[in-house]
Amino acid sequence: MAVNILGISAYYHDSAACLVRDGEILAAAQQERFSRKKHDADFPVEAIGYCLEEGGLALADLDHVVFYDKPLIKFERLLETYLAYAPSGLRSFLAAMPIWLKEKLLLKSLLHKELAALGDIAAADLPPLLFTRHHQAHAASAFFPSPFERAAVLCMDGVGEWATTSVWLGDGNRLTPQWEIQFPHSLGLLYSAFTYFTGFKVNSGEYKLMGLAPYGEPKYRDLILDHLLSLKDDGTFRMDMRYFNYANGLTMTNRAFDRLFGGPPRRPESPLTQREMDLASSIQSVTEEVVLRLGRTVHRELGVDHLCLAGGVALNCVANGRLLREGPFKEIWVQPAAGDAGGALGAALSVWHQYLDRPRSGADSDRMQGAYLGPSFDNDRIETYLNGAGIPYQRMDDDALMTRLAALLDDEQVIGWFQGRMEFGPRALGGRSIIGDPRSARMQSVMNLKIKYRESFRPFAPAILAERVSDWFAHEGQSPYMLMVAPVAESRRIAMTDDQQRLFGIDKLKVPRSQIPAITHVDYSARLQTVHAETNPRFHRLIAAFAERTGCPLLVNTSFNVRGEPIVGSPEDAYRCFMRTEMDYLVLENCLITKSEQPAQPRDQSWQHTFELD
Repeated sequence: MAVNILGISAYYHDSAACLVRDGEILAAAQQERFSRKKHDADFPVEAIGYCLEEGGLALADLDHVVFYDKPLIKFERLLETYLAYAPSGLRSFLAAMPIWLKEKLLLKSLLHKELAALGDIAAADLPPLLFTRHHQAHAASAFFPSPFERAAVLCMDGVGEWATTSVWLGDGNRLTPQWEIQFPHSLGLLYSAFTYFTGFKVNSGEYKLMGLAPYGEPKYRDLILDHLLSLKDDGTFRMDMRYFNYANGLTMTNRAFDRLFGGPPRRPESPLTQREMDLASSIQSVTEEVVLRLGRTVHRELGVDHLCLAGGVALNCVANGRLLREGPFKEIWVQPAAGDAGGALGAALSVWHQYLDRPRSGADSDRMQGAYLGPSFDNDRIETYLNGAGIPYQRMDDDALMTRLAALLDDEQVIGWFQGRMEFGPRALGGRSIIGDPRSARMQSVMNLKIKYRESFRPFAPAILAERVSDWFAHEGQSPYMLMVAPVAESRRIAMTDDQQRLFGIDKLKVPRSQIPAITHVDYSARLQTVHAETNPRFHRLIAAFAERTGCPLLVNTSFNVRGEPIVGSPEDAYRCFMRTEMDYLVLENCLITKSEQPAQPRDQSWQHTFELD
């Protein structure tokens, strides 16, 4: 009899659900893709419904339901923190306590209520409800799906219950905790403090800070290390909390932080200055140094050649790339849903492997299946929608479609690409993507300003045929989840003139750096996605068709959304986004939709320009 386990993350940010059957991941999805509310923290009703439908199950058929956090321990941490900072933390305490006393402290009862309503069954008939620790779920999500039989596991985020950094040893079906760094000393919260200070939104704008870093110089690095962070040779650290407000206040930083860095935080949406670029460069440099030192220490202590990463800091693909190139590990595997959404997956796998003591199967392969774990829509379902809505389209077989798309991309057309199962995690990986020609010098600005409606400095990623990656980048091995940054190969670069090398800030953006300028960042780097025929054959085939036509085996790949919205989940979402932007074509499986043939629709200009900078 099969064992079905439902993992849930909810109530903090990025709610998600995952279904595991006999240790195999059947389905996983974030709630935001259904609710259309970015970083949705609500109980993931629709994500759970999808997982159950994918597994052909009713809620009562489940053997276990598991939550990715232990709220009583987290509440203990909050109380101890408020007491430690009393009376200065009173405002934050008064803001947090009503929510905790009404909902989070009674989370078990709340989960029973929500699950009973979802399954239309009595609470007494629900499957057993279990809880894992937050970092246990992160570690399980990193190690158990990885291709390694034995590996070190490093988890770094803002904070779970108490842990902010934790180290584990994964061996077979066991995860053994080694040591941890506890709140308030947190690399994730340090990075978020600079995210806040530079005017971006905490818990979603950190990747913007990472993208801004190459435009600046690390002028404040020593200031950070001298005042904010006491960093030891082994990578462990303590923070000077006199400069921070997150433990006892309603903001990330305070006036002492302002004085240290020469002024107040940047106002969101105001122009970026060289100060923000230099701050971004400085905290990125410090973060990379901490990660490198921790990696070397973990390798020395545990004596293993493989490393798994999870937690929000593991989404810092620049630090990951340096750790792979400069660190001691032979291979590194990063959970593609490294943030809180991946906690649902880790919690479910923890129950199977550790609570039930079941062995791992296929430990020499990546069990995430390319992260294509969400809903899919066949051509019949898509054509029913298109015909019902009166949307003009052309149905094409794959041979004709790939040839046509390669020609359109060669002509600098921008295409919405919707096919197969939706990705799990924050990255579009060829299931829900916007694609373009990386050779085009204008493609980055066109995509940023006319399609994504976001800041011009934001870099795009290349999706490259896995078998061709070393021809174009200084990288060996796989990077299927767009979580490694690598240098563009020297042979593909364009040398800069003396005048160009003297440019500062955003002016650097105007200088083509390589034969593929649309995906080459100002420091000659790129965030790689290696595309594999085994996990996404249609996307691989499209890139191969483009390569056959142009000699270039890669495409620009960015997520199919606009700023402020989640990645599209359904054909309806995709068409709506397509019509509200300046994309030229939309592909829904085998249906090609041409913008110029669509019925005129009123343009909602406010929709394009009123998003929060998140």
